[in-house]
Amino acid sequence: MTKANLKKLIDVASGRIQADLVLKGGTIADVYSGNFVTGDLALCDDRIAGIGSYKGAHEIDVRGLFVLPGFIDSHMHIESTHLCPEELGRLLVPMGTTMIVSDPHEIVNIAGLTGLEYMFKAAEKTALGIAYMLPSCVPTTPFEQSGAVLEAAAMTEPLNCDRVLGLGELMNFPAVVQAESHVLDKILAAYHAGKLIDGHCPGLNGLALNAYTAARVHDDHECETPEEVYDRLARGMYVMLRQGSACRNLRALLPCVTKENERRFVFCSDDRQPQTIIDEGHVDGYLRMAVDAGLSPMTAIRMATLNAAECFRLHDQGGIAPGLRADLALVDNLHDFRVQKVFIGGALVAEDGVYHASTARHDDSTVRGSFHVKDFSQEKLRLPLSSDTVYVIDMKADTVLTGKGTARVKRSSAGEFIFDAKIPVVKIAVIERHCGTGNVALGLIRGYGLNAGAIAISIAHDSHNIITVGASDADMEAAVQCLLAQGGGVVLVKDRAELVSMPLPLAGILSDRDALWVKERLDSIKRCACTELGVNPAIDPVMTLCFMSLAVIPELKITDHGLFDVGAYQFIPLEVPSGPAL
Repeated sequence: MTKANLKKLIDVASGRIQADLVLKGGTIADVYSGNFVTGDLALCDDRIAGIGSYKGAHEIDVRGLFVLPGFIDSHMHIESTHLCPEELGRLLVPMGTTMIVSDPHEIVNIAGLTGLEYMFKAAEKTALGIAYMLPSCVPTTPFEQSGAVLEAAAMTEPLNCDRVLGLGELMNFPAVVQAESHVLDKILAAYHAGKLIDGHCPGLNGLALNAYTAARVHDDHECETPEEVYDRLARGMYVMLRQGSACRNLRALLPCVTKENERRFVFCSDDRQPQTIIDEGHVDGYLRMAVDAGLSPMTAIRMATLNAAECFRLHDQGGIAPGLRADLALVDNLHDFRVQKVFIGGALVAEDGVYHASTARHDDSTVRGSFHVKDFSQEKLRLPLSSDTVYVIDMKADTVLTGKGTARVKRSSAGEFIFDAKIPVVKIAVIERHCGTGNVALGLIRGYGLNAGAIAISIAHDSHNIITVGASDADMEAAVQCLLAQGGGVVLVKDRAELVSMPLPLAGILSDRDALWVKERLDSIKRCACTELGVNPAIDPVMTLCFMSLAVIPELKITDHGLFDVGAYQFIPLEVPSGPAL
């Protein structure tokens, strides 16, 4: 802000000169005192000048509307929407979202700092405010092959960037608890830059949780139970109530919010696909759920605004007061939260669901063409077993947590796994795609429901190798080859013929198309997966499958190196050593 800008702001606030814009007669949410007040809201440049009785060069009558601070999503992976940042802004801003805090560890695991630079530049092309956390886990663990490695020495410069709020979620929580040197270096880099540290510690408790929070980890979005919520609150952490496409914890955990602790809760999406956003909303949808569950509108609004701003030290956002950014969402009621107008930096950027800002995009050529698969063939999908009794990844609905199950499966005369439609266990493979290692790891999964054909995806958290699941090796191989031919994304195959696909040419995880196109493709994929391939309708065929390689979320996962037991923190054989199947 220049001296001239500051003088103008003070002159407008004092009433000496007209405001640039006055919103007349709205009911304004005072999130600081917890009241609603009626009055005029004066805007000057990109700032709020004051609340009271004002005249403006332009005036808008907003009587009958509630004027709220713009909504903030406290933790969101843009890549999980499969939309480029510019297109995501076009989708979210009309819903009242004015800021998201994003951890771009998906694209950075693929393309390194080149991917981060692309996300920075693309964010400049949208009205949506996008702040980033610097990915802490590239790769997430040492148990997989990623496309990049980001160590502490390379973090100093990006951590000092104004657009970076802190160190992204510390998913490798066992390394933090064990005080491993390479993780301590990353934590210290954040300390030295004066930045925050995001958390990720599912199931952690007791002394281990003490050790994790002693490192000044700031928050956690992985709570599944009230006990986990209370454990984290007691240790000074913010709790992010998550409502994504696969992990949907918000409604179950809302009863944990009380008058005494409400200021330590925020909303987040984590991983949320366009069809979920279009069908259910974004932060506006979380507000509806919260009020419907019995929270007061003011408490819910604070969670979506002031709490989030304070959590991330966004000192000029989150409220409506003189000197703050004029980021505002105007709604017609405090139950449905139907957004009528959205202002970002004092400009009207959306009205009645229509985005008014520019839709220009940044050049994306630096993140195209990211597949380097070596010597893949159907032969690599053969699965010899020394026993009929095997470990299986047990999938569950509405979560990416998995079980460590056992099953008795069929084998050929040569001892190889044979799919049997009477046994709900299918083959899963992870194929390395970054460095041409030729790695192909095989495992078995139960609960996905597939009984014919195959699915292949290049969205596989967080290193984003290729995952394929299928009832036959021939269809799995065909699905992978189709996927490579289209430059990544999603492919469904049956009898070696492609049924439906969604190309994702940007790093194999992002589309260059609009949100409606992505939604329609994902809807078609889900319908086809259920009707043609028999996938369990309670399981999202893409969003849930893509987490089966994330070796930091219990209990069994699979990377390109093999079957991984997260609790034991080690690879295990497919065969159960001894004892009957359960």
